[in-house]
Amino acid sequence: MSTSTSLQKKKPSFSKWAKQIGWKHLVALLMIVYATFPILYILSTSLTDMGGIENKTLFGQFYLGNYKDLIWSTTYPYRTWLWNTFFIASVTAVISVFISACAAYSFSRLRFRGRRPGLLALILVQMFPSVLGIVAVYGILSALTDYIPAIGLGTKWGLILVYLGGSLGAGTYLMYGFFNSVPKELDEAAKIDGATHTQIYFQIILRLVAPILAVMGLLSFIGTSSDFVLASIVFNKSSQYTVAVGLGTLISDPFSKDWALFSAGAIIAATPIVILFISLQRYIVSGLTGGAVKG
Repeated sequence: MSTSTSLQKKKPSFSKWAKQIGWKHLVALLMIVYATFPILYILSTSLTDMGGIENKTLFGQFYLGNYKDLIWSTTYPYRTWLWNTFFIASVTAVISVFISACAAYSFSRLRFRGRRPGLLALILVQMFPSVLGIVAVYGILSALTDYIPAIGLGTKWGLILVYLGGSLGAGTYLMYGFFNSVPKELDEAAKIDGATHTQIYFQIILRLVAPILAVMGLLSFIGTSSDFVLASIVFNKSSQYTVAVGLGTLISDPFSKDWALFSAGAIIAATPIVILFISLQRYIVSGLTGGAVKG
């Protein structure tokens, strides 16, 4: 009897539980609803045949014609837009991760003149919003069109170079903190065994920093594939558009906005990104927090 009585006394009341823990569950539930509702609304809009966005009930219809009409459309080259987006985002992610990793390794392991000013310059550059450079980007690409047409306006490689210039600073500094978390004793032991800097970098360091490489590649891919401003400046033909720019043309006309097709295209374009995010999920937390302590 005494044991059961003591357990009843130790059991917290509902009001105490609500004050200490319950409100956290309520806030989490509200945040989940807040983040999920737009996605459900867009998905519901893509499954309607009205073409508008005025859905009074979620999933009132289940019409798959929007997906079929968009993928096999002769008016909108959506499959070309998907390929352009995948190509630009993939190439940008791979090159930016490789160059940022090389730069971060140099700042972390090598000692050379201008190392500290270089790190400070990387931080300083990130303080300015990228929107300020839009006019300069357009002017540079316009000039390059006359001399080097392969990387001028209306070219994928021109846009890739612009994306690389904007991502290398933040990527290098983020990787720099992660590289510092790798013990330098590993480098010294490899040097004693006769390994060069190249062998240490490719065979030892890159394997240990795989989480941050995955995170940087994912962030670069997502940011590039969802960009609208820079892509709309560089490209001026429908066959050159990325998904973001191409879908913008579906709702650019104020009298004939096809929100159903727009929503279907957004769902299709977001699906590979979600799959990529889920497949790299185990690297994300360790990649983002690994360099936060030592740096």
